[in-house]
Amino acid sequence: MVNEESKWTVHGERTVYNSDWVRVGLADISQPSGNRFEHHTVWFPPPAMTVLIDDSGTNVLMAWRHRFAPDLWNWELPGGIIDAGEDPKQTAERELVEETGYRPRSLEPLVTFEPAVGMLRNPHHVFLGRGAELVGDPTELDEGKFEWVPLDRVPKLIRDGEIQNSGTLVGLLHFLALGRGTD
Repeated sequence: MVNEESKWTVHGERTVYNSDWVRVGLADISQPSGNRFEHHTVWFPPPAMTVLIDDSGTNVLMAWRHRFAPDLWNWELPGGIIDAGEDPKQTAERELVEETGYRPRSLEPLVTFEPAVGMLRNPHHVFLGRGAELVGDPTELDEGKFEWVPLDRVPKLIRDGEIQNSGTLVGLLHFLALGRGTD
């Protein structure tokens, strides 16, 4: 339900840093209470990723990889940045083939979400792929080691902190909670 009386008003925004990978801005904001201040905004290029389930329906394809910024190892879904003019679904399929050598037999939207909605503009597009055909060798060699991980192992991986990536968490939890059906 939209309540215009509780909407924050943006009077303007200026960029304070800009690159291909990140844009930081300051927005002149008024809250419904009348408070007015500058609020940071951050933009990152949107990614697309895939929960790829094998033909048996019992395994998901993920990579064990290191992420330098938080200095952690974790399991992640295949995916990457959406190129200019590219549809998120095209990105999801392209990244699957580049990173893993697999092409999904079917590919449908699963969920789109904002990982830090308070100040970050970075919609994540997660797709569900069912079935996989090996079409070649991976061409991206620095994306980690991909393995078919049993779906019944995923809840423990999450509990043990072995899945930290927001897109991977949201995609897998969405699939486990709601996405197993065919509706």
